[in-house]
Amino acid sequence: MRLRCAVLDDFQGVAVESADWSVLGDTVEVVSLRTHLADEDALAAALAEYDIVVTLRERVGFPGSLLARLPRLRLIVATGMRNTVIDYAAAEKYGVTVCGTQSSGTPPVELTWALLLGLARGIVQENTALRTGGPWQSTVGADLHGARLGVLGLGRIGGKVARVGLAFGMRVAAWSPRLTEERAAAAGVELAASKEELLAESDFVCVHVPGGEHTRGLVGAAELALLKPTAYLINTSRASVVDQDALLAALHEGRIAGAGIDVFDIEPLPADHPMRTAPRLLATPHLGYVSAANYRTYFTQAVEDIQAYLAKSPVRQLP
Repeated sequence: MRLRCAVLDDFQGVAVESADWSVLGDTVEVVSLRTHLADEDALAAALAEYDIVVTLRERVGFPGSLLARLPRLRLIVATGMRNTVIDYAAAEKYGVTVCGTQSSGTPPVELTWALLLGLARGIVQENTALRTGGPWQSTVGADLHGARLGVLGLGRIGGKVARVGLAFGMRVAAWSPRLTEERAAAAGVELAASKEELLAESDFVCVHVPGGEHTRGLVGAAELALLKPTAYLINTSRASVVDQDALLAALHEGRIAGAGIDVFDIEPLPADHPMRTAPRLLATPHLGYVSAANYRTYFTQAVEDIQAYLAKSPVRQLP
């Protein structure tokens, strides 16, 4: 019997052209699903006739209750090697193999700087004014050289963001619960005395800690209150790290200069969501991982995982 493979959340419709799926021959029929399935009932109905699912990052959860409703499902390929929204114990119980692909940390680094620079130089406001006949020069740019960049999390992505900050001539400091002076020094940055000191003394703060219960609400109302009124916050990590309601309040009340946000509590954002109209906000629809090279990696390795599974060979196991 020919197997069926669903690629979830292929919003741009590029999954099939980003890799050579033809190597699967007539064994697997690949179907791209471009509309997000937001709840378990919709997922259970849409995926009932599929043996394989390729899921983009952590956008769609696979709890045990959903896996129990998908008796035909045999393989989940998650893009990236870390996924916290799949119930691995339930997958094993129901005979579903879970595997992953590699994912580059470079695209989110680049997007972080796109948001930071866009905020610092008022790019959106100035471009809009120029194209619509508005005022010639209405903003005054914030200088990066000599400013303090606070990096919350100095891992694979945060470390690269810090290096770019150093190249701009910024004073770079970092903090995370387990960051040591030795690791900070090796990256050429200062170890902040505390999370509070990092937030209070930085002109730009970038969030690069992983999601999970241990980082949920790491930046809440109390932490946002520490930021300078001239400071900018950029989050391309996980929405759960920054309290979204507290951030909205800070933006509306003008307590910070602005925020660059790529991740949200609900994705895709509903049309009437307050983040769509918040002032002082430069927002993108979770584009951190979305690049041509990353998509080639995701879908090429997804094909390889499917081939390995069919051949009963080892697949890329998620840690």
